[in-house]
Amino acid sequence: MDKFKRIAVIPDLQIKPGSDLQHVDWIAQYIVEKKPDVIVDIGDFADMQSLSSYDVGKKSFEGRRYKDDIDAGNQGLSQLNAPIDREVQRCKEGHRRRWNPRKIVTRGNHDWERIVRAVETDRKLEGLISPKDLRYEDFGYEVFPFLKVVSVEDIAFCHFFCSGVMGLPITKASALLTKKHMSCIAGHQPGYDVATAHRADGKRITAIIAGSAYPEELPYLNAQTNQHWRGILMLNEVQDGTFDELKVSLNYLERRYGKKAA
Repeated sequence: MDKFKRIAVIPDLQIKPGSDLQHVDWIAQYIVEKKPDVIVDIGDFADMQSLSSYDVGKKSFEGRRYKDDIDAGNQGLSQLNAPIDREVQRCKEGHRRRWNPRKIVTRGNHDWERIVRAVETDRKLEGLISPKDLRYEDFGYEVFPFLKVVSVEDIAFCHFFCSGVMGLPITKASALLTKKHMSCIAGHQPGYDVATAHRADGKRITAIIAGSAYPEELPYLNAQTNQHWRGILMLNEVQDGTFDELKVSLNYLERRYGKKAA
């Protein structure tokens, strides 16, 4: 039996009402094709723009509704997971190699913290809105709260990793290695940054920050800074904190699955 694992990592999707979800279909098809042992959603699957404290008072804030945000996020979750769950069942029923990936989500500052902060700010909302409104449990995910680190095969996963007593995000992959001393995968920050090092025993450790799996341009970035990489990650040959990373861009996924998704 192969002792190495394969882990799919889905960076921030930031789904909002009106989002074109074709790229979610492409991601699902790629995961079904590659059949990883573990699927990690690194957080901020839903944008939750109705709870954004940065946009209050702006013209763009008008008309935003919490229910619409939740409905959009759950539609995205359904489109991502329905093909995966069908394939799991197909493999179970047929004379095929079984596939039943572990599903993990490390919740983000948009799809967890914005909801929690809204309740803390206005206690009348307690019991009315909750991070559980995004139905990860219904799709079989192990849910880890915002900033809770989960270790899989000696790789640490979290929406972002903190530095200092103020808990600010570590924004460089090289700094992740020097501060956390193990392989780490984070989202949150647009683009892709990777760094490698070796432990005293010679084992390679790798840190990656990849926080963009959405096709849209971000309104708070400009024409230059919006050119960041967008895609998902596949960690191959995973064992004891080492792995071979594969970047899978949305451009590639569109070329590979675009006609099928249409």
